Amino acid sequence: MRFDLQVISSWITPGSRVLYLGCGHGDLLYHLQSHKNVRGVGIEADREKAAFCISRGLSVLQENFNEEILDYPANHFDYVVLSQTLQQVYRPEELIRNLLVIGRRVIVSFPNFSHWRGRLQLLCTGTAPKNEHLPYEWYTTPNIRVIAMKDFRKFLATINAEIVHEVAINSHHHQKKGNIIHFLPDWRATYGIFLITARNR
Repeated sequence: MRFDLQVISSWITPGSRVLYLGCGHGDLLYHLQSHKNVRGVGIEADREKAAFCISRGLSVLQENFNEEILDYPANHFDYVVLSQTLQQVYRPEELIRNLLVIGRRVIVSFPNFSHWRGRLQLLCTGTAPKNEHLPYEWYTTPNIRVIAMKDFRKFLATINAEIVHEVAINSHHHQKKGNIIHFLPDWRATYGIFLITARNR
């Protein structure tokens, strides 16, 4: 699995009910079901990826998750996972609010756009950052938002959510290896991973 998914897996309690949005080829769900006896459901918009997940024996719906999540009751899942997808979502505030209703805890990971290489490239060249963890040109990228870890922390305060756990990691795009960043994480981390919950729950 990707390094960020390894970190996410370590946070999930065995036997939990998990919803994974944008589950791709289902690596995390497969691992959780095989090693943690998790009852997992995935939602994936890409037809081929969803079919591949189903061929692995996973319970995955080929749907738009912004609409599908509205069908679940409050606190239906112990964890909802949104990994490397938030930067591609059209209505992130609405989505996160809804996830905090249907899930007791929500895990979000995303590329940290305030990484020092991106800052330096923008400063020195005046062009949109492109590097190992942001490998696309501005005109081909699926990312419609730029999110810095500091931005996400401030956003959570506005929607009355609290951070249970936060980890900054350094790992290349889809790489299986990486390390956790403790010193200057907002500058040195390529990805941020947050475990959040609704305040006063």
